[in-house]
Amino acid sequence: MLAIVTRMIDPKLIDELSAHLSASMPTGFRTLQEDFSKNFRASLEAGLVKLDLVTREEFDVQSAVLARTREKLTQLERQVKALEAQLKKDTD
Repeated sequence: MLAIVTRMIDPKLIDELSAHLSASMPTGFRTLQEDFSKNFRASLEAGLVKLDLVTREEFDVQSAVLARTREKLTQLERQVKALEAQLKKDTD
């Protein structure tokens, strides 16, 4: 799962966010900045793994499947309406 997160989110972004969070610590804590940075990075990665993210490719595939399904549904709705109209015409 971590591999999926790593592929989706640029590791540089995680590093930058981690550095930003550690830099925002009070001055007294900045001596421990490297340790905080490592811990923030580990925490961010763990949090992202829990999100159960999908890759962009998986998302695009499912979007295409959904689009085809909607198209087919629209087509079937038109056919049902046509058949209902024909049935009504035949019974009148």
